[in-house]
Amino acid sequence: QVQLAESGGGLVQAGGSLRLSCAASGRTFGNYVMGWFRQASGKEREFVAAVSRIGLPIYYSDSVKGRFTISRDNTKNTVYLQMNSLKPEDTAVYYCAARESGTRVTDPLGYVHWGQGTQVTVSS
Repeated sequence: QVQLAESGGGLVQAGGSLRLSCAASGRTFGNYVMGWFRQASGKEREFVAAVSRIGLPIYYSDSVKGRFTISRDNTKNTVYLQMNSLKPEDTAVYYCAARESGTRVTDPLGYVHWGQGTQVTVSS
């Protein structure tokens, strides 16, 4: 069993930056593909980024490519999401999640462990 806890959310002005962290409990963190998803109010949860077990390959949604960077540190059981050039449309609750399979990483249905989420609000 893996428990995930996100941190680092907050309020930021458009154009600013935030770094989200997701700390995982347990000794099997390195066995999981890790992903970030977000859910804006009234919208469905959407894929943001994912990173494979050893750090490559990495996947991004088109909406964040070039602005967000996902990374992981398996020695610290932590995955990060560096978010730069933030826009008001990035406002959402951000969730980290873990899956065993390295295929279809953009599909939230394959993720077996989820954090509680952290709110990111970008003001214009």
